[in-house]
Amino acid sequence: MAAKKLSPFRVLMTADTLGGVWTYAIELIKALDFYGVEVALATMGGNLNPRQHEQVVALPNLTLYESKYQLEWMDNPWQDIEKAGEWLLQINQEFRPDLIHLNNFAHGNLNWGKPVVMVVHSCVGTWWQAVKGEALPPAWAQYRQVITAGLQSADLVVAPSAAMLQEAQELYGPFKQSQVIYNGQKTDAFVYRPKEKIIFSMGRVWDEAKNIRLLAQVAAGLEWPVYIAGDARHPVTNETQLLPNVYFLGPLSKTEVIHWLSRSAIFALPAKYEPFGLAVLEAALSGCALVVGDILTLREIWRQAATYVNPDDAEDLEVALIKLMDDEFIRNMMGFRAMQQGLQYSIEQTAFHYHQAYHQLGSETAFVQTEIKKNKIKE
Repeated sequence: MAAKKLSPFRVLMTADTLGGVWTYAIELIKALDFYGVEVALATMGGNLNPRQHEQVVALPNLTLYESKYQLEWMDNPWQDIEKAGEWLLQINQEFRPDLIHLNNFAHGNLNWGKPVVMVVHSCVGTWWQAVKGEALPPAWAQYRQVITAGLQSADLVVAPSAAMLQEAQELYGPFKQSQVIYNGQKTDAFVYRPKEKIIFSMGRVWDEAKNIRLLAQVAAGLEWPVYIAGDARHPVTNETQLLPNVYFLGPLSKTEVIHWLSRSAIFALPAKYEPFGLAVLEAALSGCALVVGDILTLREIWRQAATYVNPDDAEDLEVALIKLMDDEFIRNMMGFRAMQQGLQYSIEQTAFHYHQAYHQLGSETAFVQTEIKKNKIKE
């Protein structure tokens, strides 16, 4: 995207090393280099793996600050949360950013002395409502209190979909300011090739939100094989899932994911909870016909470019998959629609909107500080 470069900007950004936020952060930082944005990336949740270190080294505008501090959704993390706050304030003094971009909730109300953007990628409260069908139980009261304080302290709350933002506002609002910025991918990184009779998905079979188990449940009745990028071994029980017509590929590299998506005719994710869905976007950019959970966020993002199924209804999922398997014309049409819709979510577009938000927030803060100084002089 051709755009006029604004003045250089320094951002302190947080990210965890355990999930999709990592991919989001790395791709965004890479795209922000176009605007001359320098980023101090403070990581929590666990050490970086070798692949993550390679990604960091490849980015000239990134300075890494690594830690293993627990995140707010982990078991009894509050002592770590406090220590992480002190650590982040030290980085703030050392790196001297213009703005703070938090991808976690617990540190929004620290004494930053500069504007704070906080992104609601997901949270336990909205997850619990979607997956369990009930409000967050009392055992999570401290979590909810900390998240509410962080979000209400932020100068700008961003969400990757309007539906996600609305849910967050209902649980934790009101917010000072809010904005929807859709996530994005490098659209030319994915490849369309002649499709094979493959149903593909990505996720852990025990993940209640992704709802891969429903896909595995119907796989035995399908003529096409179901391949899943993910581990069949449960992290707690260590049991391995052996399911008819389901082939677990284990964790895949980005290159391997691109390869499998380029071959697969159908991508299925009957999710109960998905605030945006980078995996769905990757499948769309590869020309896969999409079969996804009928939830507000995915409806908002994919509109007429996906087949929607009741995430609690195995028969609904099976019928939708069989219809696409049996009709090559509809399958190809839906793959084309998905690709066209997916092209709207480029990482360049995402970076453009974040960069605009950064500068607008910085200008507003500078104006407020000037007015405060004027008033003090008058007094």
